Amino acid sequence: MNITATTLQDLAERYIAAWNETDPAARRKLVDETWAEDGSYTDPLVAAEGRDAIDATLGAVQTQFPGLVFRLGGPVDAHHDIARFTWELGPAGGEALVIGFDVLVADADGRIAQVLGFLDKVPSV
Repeated sequence: MNITATTLQDLAERYIAAWNETDPAARRKLVDETWAEDGSYTDPLVAAEGRDAIDATLGAVQTQFPGLVFRLGGPVDAHHDIARFTWELGPAGGEALVIGFDVLVADADGRIAQVLGFLDKVPSV
């Protein structure tokens, strides 16, 4: 598959959609369609390897932040098989409570092979 900026934009959008999908079966379907079988997700709080662990991570975050939604915080910047983008987590239509920055790497099949996440703004405890 030829990985293009459009492919990476689509992957980033489906990645965000998976974070927002609250139905477990629908979320798992998105994970299976979007992530490579051996994909990995790493941020300061978690390192998840494989679809089962990634799906569990998404579910845990939804439990921790019920009613909040993820959205892209700006354009997706992409080249080769790599994309970077800012995301926000907050109430629908409201101010972001959490802001992060992710780097996504696609595999040759156009699935997510790796995401490296950074947290730029987190709520005070």
